[in-house]
Amino acid sequence: MIVLNGYDILAQIYESVNSEVYRAIRIADNQPVMLKILKQEYPTAQELTHYKQEYKTICGLNFEGAIKAYGLETYRRTPVIILEDFGGISLKKWLEGKPLALRDFLSLAPRIVANLEKIHNAKVIHKDINPANIVLNPETGQIKIIDFGIASVLRRENPGLKNPNVLEGTLAYISPEQTGRMNRSLDYRTDFYSLGVSFYELLTGQLPFRANDALELVHCHLAKQPLEINSLVREKIPPVVEAIIRKLMAKTPEERYQSAYGIRADLEECLRQLETTGKIEDFVIARQDLANQFQIPQKLYGREAEIATLLTAFQRVATVDKNSSHTELMLVTGYSGMGKTTLVREIYQPITEKRGFFISGKFDQFQRDTPYAAVISALTHLVKQLLGESQPQLQLWRQKLLKSLGANARVIIDVIPQLELIIGPQPEVLQLGAIATQNRFNLVFKNFIRVFCSPEHPLVIFLDDLQWADLASLQLIELIMLDGDMDYLFLIGSYRSNEINSTHPLTATLDKLEQGGIIINQVILRPLGLEQVNQLIADALNHSPEYVQSLAALVWQKTHGNPFFVNEFLKTIYWENLLFFQSGQETTTKTDNNRGYWQWHLGQIQRIGSTDNLIQFMVGKMQKLPPETQEILSLAACLGPEFNLYSLAVISEKSPPELLPILTS
Repeated sequence: MIVLNGYDILAQIYESVNSEVYRAIRIADNQPVMLKILKQEYPTAQELTHYKQEYKTICGLNFEGAIKAYGLETYRRTPVIILEDFGGISLKKWLEGKPLALRDFLSLAPRIVANLEKIHNAKVIHKDINPANIVLNPETGQIKIIDFGIASVLRRENPGLKNPNVLEGTLAYISPEQTGRMNRSLDYRTDFYSLGVSFYELLTGQLPFRANDALELVHCHLAKQPLEINSLVREKIPPVVEAIIRKLMAKTPEERYQSAYGIRADLEECLRQLETTGKIEDFVIARQDLANQFQIPQKLYGREAEIATLLTAFQRVATVDKNSSHTELMLVTGYSGMGKTTLVREIYQPITEKRGFFISGKFDQFQRDTPYAAVISALTHLVKQLLGESQPQLQLWRQKLLKSLGANARVIIDVIPQLELIIGPQPEVLQLGAIATQNRFNLVFKNFIRVFCSPEHPLVIFLDDLQWADLASLQLIELIMLDGDMDYLFLIGSYRSNEINSTHPLTATLDKLEQGGIIINQVILRPLGLEQVNQLIADALNHSPEYVQSLAALVWQKTHGNPFFVNEFLKTIYWENLLFFQSGQETTTKTDNNRGYWQWHLGQIQRIGSTDNLIQFMVGKMQKLPPETQEILSLAACLGPEFNLYSLAVISEKSPPELLPILTS
């Protein structure tokens, strides 16, 4: 039990891996409070920043039903958030695994959604909605959502591919895109999926998926459907209620509800029918669901054949068959902005199903004199994934690696220092001549990669921007692909086809691989047609394709069907208020409601110049940012294509809390 001056600690009521929560009385005014404290005695700078950001996020929620933060104290070396205690108990503890009666559920659910709607209106994504974080005062009926420890104030995030054991959020409830293993960014609709899982549990008393380990549970979120609710409960649940929950739990954000208003309207209609007639008749759900937030669909348009080619090749590599090769090379080509990287990410889901590894590295135009940079970056990501494994699993990997690398393990540690955390310190290797050292490096590298290529764990390596690959990396790729002992390896490379000619070093490497019998597949990405652009805009604006045809034709003409330019052009006209949401008027759209619709100024859009030059276009967008933001981004560029807030804080001489509003403005 902690001791904090000015507070009478009553009891510990919650404990997680990172924090503890205590119920207490503030002595000065006899005010009941909750104390949330980090468990680590010496928290890292990153943990402290997250904690202070949580406090700041809660303070920004100025609406009825928001949990209140009274202050930030210090206990030893860690901060303590002082929160209101409104006499609530979490739904998880209140129900203790028992299902809610339908009437009770429909009484609670709209109020939970209304609370979440206000959180989203405050431009906050919670990212950890579950019954443990939904608190109810049984006497007053007041409901509040708590625990903003991983909440985001960004409109959209791109979660990285991580070991399932170290994902942010509560794994049983997180959305497919929050796993980092789906070709989707993360926005406010991730909370709708978690809400659907929570509602499923409230009605049935159990979770929708059962799994033996974290990776299997991730695969359930990505690909499996939960059992029908009525197969798990005694009280008959009306089909429309189950349909609402299934829509919330749709695998892609585009298929879910697009607004909390739409969810609440359907739940309130169910409650109205139940209270007036004693039963709930079927009705068309989501009729009132129209998002006034502009969201460009993240699914791929016009790429069905290319996706099929990619997935089929992976299945060949991952399938156990003694009569076929299990090493293939796939080349994805096209001009800049065609979506090469986005296409490759479609492979995340089948990789998870096969328990495979996906790693990626990107060659840099200005680092061509740094050998193996992209390959080492990719393998460093792999080692970091391993570090999230349990201790028994780490021990197995330690044994495999030491057996494969032997006395030369230090060669890999010298380029991937994180490996030492798995296999421990290793002795220095013998000094050799230049050629012998190069040969040893190539041999040890091949042995290292071979450890991760197996029928239980096929390995996918994605190397982006091969047009800028250094000679040493190309030679290493050649050696790996021609290694007769290499199996269950799928190497994907992408490059800009307009920057490769017959004399380019990559061309010579590909010729040698073909002569060596390596299977080389190729996917060529071309611009989108008018039909695909039309459908994309129709989906984004929730209108029929016919209604948006004039806008789509103009966008296609301005962007030449380049997917990147299409998206950026749409964002530009939205931010310049040439594309806007018109509320409160009748509409004949497929949503069949009168909440509003999207409109645009075609004439003014016509006057915008064509976006056929990537550099000019992006420079123009950046110049519209505040000067302070431009300055910080110029410093971030010095850190490379990826950077974290803490490194940026060092070189900008600003604290992370100072940087956040600059970067998110």
